[in-house]
Amino acid sequence: MLGIDLGSRTVKIVLMKNREIMACSLYDTIRFYRQFSRSSRGKLQLDFNGLNLDPETEMVATGYGKIAVTIAGAQKIPEIQAHAFGALFQSRCENFTLLDIGGQDTKVIQVQKGDIVDFATNDRCAAGSGRYLENMASVLEINWEQLSSYDQNPVELNATCAIFGETELIARIVEGHPTSHLAAGVNYAVFKRVAPLLKKLYSDTIILSGGGALNPALVRMIREETGCQVLPIKEPRLNGAIGCCVWGQGWK
Repeated sequence: MLGIDLGSRTVKIVLMKNREIMACSLYDTIRFYRQFSRSSRGKLQLDFNGLNLDPETEMVATGYGKIAVTIAGAQKIPEIQAHAFGALFQSRCENFTLLDIGGQDTKVIQVQKGDIVDFATNDRCAAGSGRYLENMASVLEINWEQLSSYDQNPVELNATCAIFGETELIARIVEGHPTSHLAAGVNYAVFKRVAPLLKKLYSDTIILSGGGALNPALVRMIREETGCQVLPIKEPRLNGAIGCCVWGQGWK
């Protein structure tokens, strides 16, 4: 079974057999569309040879937000369903709130007794997303790993727009705050952005997926600020693609 998650920044492809990941690939989304696909009759035709995939393999795909891309030969499921199924499979939990911090949006999904009971998404602004974190790291002239290590003494950042957030961060740099406090402020700004959704769709167990799950400072902040158990999953970035496979094989 082949699971494909057409993300806003990255396309994730997972090949699973007997509940095990046999192969996986991540591609820059623009490169993927340009190099490994073409549009034909309103559907996306994949270059299976270029992707080293068997065209006879059963496929299930999901897509980012409102982007309705249909892959020829693949079943299609909503991204909320794909991510929930992936988290159920990877965590072995049946009651939790899933926080997926993607490249350009954030999803919060409440799951009870293995079923989706409610969800909310922030796809109108990149604030609180991986793109926001990447942009702020660039302004601070540090890499992702450095940004992800700071959670102490966060400088207050209130701009809720990814663009205006850069202006506010530059103003704080001018004020002379150390980089560690500024980076912690960036991470805390993301937490503040998702906190109302976590409160609305509350569970005492939170599972993180998406690139944001690879930010240890943010994970610590969520755990300390909410008092909830924060569970890691083995493949947070591949969660949506794994969920496609899980749905396709009825493994939930």
